[in-house]
Amino acid sequence: MRERLRPGRLLPTVLAVVGVLALAGVIAVGVTHLGFLRSGHRSPFVAWTLIAWAVFAGAVLALRFVPVRWMTGLVVGGAVVVGVAAILGPPNTSTDSARYAWDGIVQHAGISPYAHTPQSHALSALRPDWLFPDKVDGTCRPLEPRYRGLGDGAGGHCTAINRPDVTTIYPPMAQLWFALVRAFVPATAQYMPFQVAGLLVSLGVTVGLVVVLRRLGRPTWWAALWAWSPLVASEAVTNSHVDALGAALATAGAVLVAFGRPIWGGIALGAATATKLIPALVYPPLLGRWRHWWAIPVGIAVFGLLYVPYVLTTGLDVLGYLPGYLSEEGYENGSRFALVSLVFQGDAATLVVGVLVLLAAFVAWRLSDPSRLWSGEVLLIGVTFLAVSPRYPWYALLLIPFVVLSGRWEWLSIGLAIALRGVWPSTDAYRWWLVAAVLVIVAVTLVRTRRSDWERWGNRLAFRTGRRRRAAATLAGAGGADDVR
Repeated sequence: MRERLRPGRLLPTVLAVVGVLALAGVIAVGVTHLGFLRSGHRSPFVAWTLIAWAVFAGAVLALRFVPVRWMTGLVVGGAVVVGVAAILGPPNTSTDSARYAWDGIVQHAGISPYAHTPQSHALSALRPDWLFPDKVDGTCRPLEPRYRGLGDGAGGHCTAINRPDVTTIYPPMAQLWFALVRAFVPATAQYMPFQVAGLLVSLGVTVGLVVVLRRLGRPTWWAALWAWSPLVASEAVTNSHVDALGAALATAGAVLVAFGRPIWGGIALGAATATKLIPALVYPPLLGRWRHWWAIPVGIAVFGLLYVPYVLTTGLDVLGYLPGYLSEEGYENGSRFALVSLVFQGDAATLVVGVLVLLAAFVAWRLSDPSRLWSGEVLLIGVTFLAVSPRYPWYALLLIPFVVLSGRWEWLSIGLAIALRGVWPSTDAYRWWLVAAVLVIVAVTLVRTRRSDWERWGNRLAFRTGRRRRAAATLAGAGGADDVR
């Protein structure tokens, strides 16, 4: 018999539908009415972010009590509605997709994106008006903050591309993505192609998470933590950050490895790392079982192979602006680490962050269940973000799919903290937000974790589990024991 929607289950269904529609409305109003983020105009963006996250939390909470037969449809349908709302306006907190478009245009002209800066005269014939508008009365001031001066040698134009005096920073898989998206549109097409592409990637991740959750026997409402997330709508769709593609590939790679496909998983992981380097954080928890090791060399090989065409045309210039970016962002001198810099400064801060990340990688490797890698991924990515404290919210896209798969919802508090940092650049405030995230994570972990779990984890970290399992297997007359679940 078909399941009927009983009156007691009707209310949460209605609330979930109203919630996701309200969320779409909040996002639509933001992208169409707030304009582009600028100094002195940050308070509305903070309020918008908090309202969107509050509505999101309420909608997901209602979704938990929706009948199973309606749940998946609501998750996917809500993802479409929220995603469409996110493309109703141009990018509003970042102009990175302007660089994506330019790199794609340059590649379609048969030129390496690593060969010239956007302000180079060698590429002046390729410049579309929407990326390089004329100055107004000799200045770019009326077009700020979305546009800025192009720089020396191009005094008559402005540009939407940030850092137009340096070459691109993006690795080869990202460049292939830029070229692919721009292959279907003329140079005059503006931001919409990457927004539509970001929506398609986001929906693909949603469907993939639903499939995996079903295979794991878990409720599909968990996928709404990605599908309906304000951070995903803003950073994967409205601002079209390529990090969404990196997160999608990294998640696919980890899932394939966990389900016994290390070669295909390694290919996906190599492509993810060649999209943005951050997905390399996914690797350490994969090492809990010997057969998973194959994913590591395969991933490294794919990463290297993707660089080959660009190295042949541009040489070592394929590093682009990456070294300069790390210095500019304060990662070399330790000034960017919001939490760690409270106690340590300069090189000492960098050293402490490195130790924290390595320690988290060790713990994630030792404690990860090889068939359920997600909690280890969340631990390593989350601790890295707390230690490094990035100021760009799109970095947190990598964390969310693993939160969905692990059920460790408390780690989403890091995403909210980084999202607030993206619209309110106060280091002191950011520290409080990160401290609040740490308190939420610690409190929920203490409530959730049983004493037996702490003992089991202690044995794993002390390398005592293997000896005890072998002894127990010998006494029982059995062979080798399975991995700790």
